[in-house]
Amino acid sequence: MKSLVCDTPRELNYREINQPSLSPGQTILKIKRIGICGTDLHAFDGTQPFFSYPRILGHELAGEIVAMDGAEGFAINEKVTFIPYFNCGHCVACKNGKPNCCVDIRVFGVHIDGGMAEYISVPSYSLVHGEGLSYDELALVEPLAIGAHSIRRAEVRKDEFVLVIGAGPIGLGTMEFARIAGARVIAMDINNGRLEFCKNRLKISHTVNALEEDVKKRLIEITEGEMPTVVIDATGSLKAINNGFQYLAHGGKYVLVGLQKGEISFSHPEFHKREATLMSSRNATREDFEHVINSMKKKLVDPTNYITHRVGFEDLKEEFAKFKDPANGVIKAVAELN
Repeated sequence: MKSLVCDTPRELNYREINQPSLSPGQTILKIKRIGICGTDLHAFDGTQPFFSYPRILGHELAGEIVAMDGAEGFAINEKVTFIPYFNCGHCVACKNGKPNCCVDIRVFGVHIDGGMAEYISVPSYSLVHGEGLSYDELALVEPLAIGAHSIRRAEVRKDEFVLVIGAGPIGLGTMEFARIAGARVIAMDINNGRLEFCKNRLKISHTVNALEEDVKKRLIEITEGEMPTVVIDATGSLKAINNGFQYLAHGGKYVLVGLQKGEISFSHPEFHKREATLMSSRNATREDFEHVINSMKKKLVDPTNYITHRVGFEDLKEEFAKFKDPANGVIKAVAELN
């Protein structure tokens, strides 16, 4: 079967590899949709932590079951997605109900080869029912679950101000689930096109361009002097992450969803006097996946809002680098397989 391999940073090549055979506790999927995410783009650039080459990328996936073992309740030919963070089940995180940050986690397409292939084999325990959703919708469940998880981590309350820094796909999903939780959402980015998307497509009332405005002054105006009680970084930019500490209300929470390789720094006295909380938000859990699917079914989220670019799998190698260029206006690119 055909696969697309990232051999080294900025080098993708098609390879013929063996189609997976069924093994105990595994399910084989015929891949139908592959969402291209920031992790894939950073891996392509050579800036993704936890990464080695060569690697088959891809973990935002939707497919059809063609063979299975131990997948009770599922059926051949069923449309599904799956949770692409494979956990050990016995470490301290797993025992405490946090398989998303398992000590020995293997993220599909990051630590192990992923889904840019015609067929894949995944643990049957990771399967998620499609619930009648389309392949396009199912390919968007995982990135939206990342945002949903961050909102659950922050315990977002009705009517509190939530500032989301970064209007890429993960940030946009975070905004959506903050809105669903009843928060008053503020979107911040440096790209006016993405901020317009927030206003026009996601109906976000407040937007801030970090390059063109006095951010602290604007946040004071929006929050009537109180500042956001939740700040969420979805950029992975060191500068943006460090700046985010300035925007936090007293008693507030700062959640890091975006990831970068370096060390963050902030004023201890400023952070301390706020009695602020700093937390990371990694991956997502089955609870988050189910919340996303239920929100889609209730039409609280329209995942097709996000898909701006489509490409056939056979053309993905040539088109991939274009998805990084802001001039191309990519929100979410999806590769299609027959």
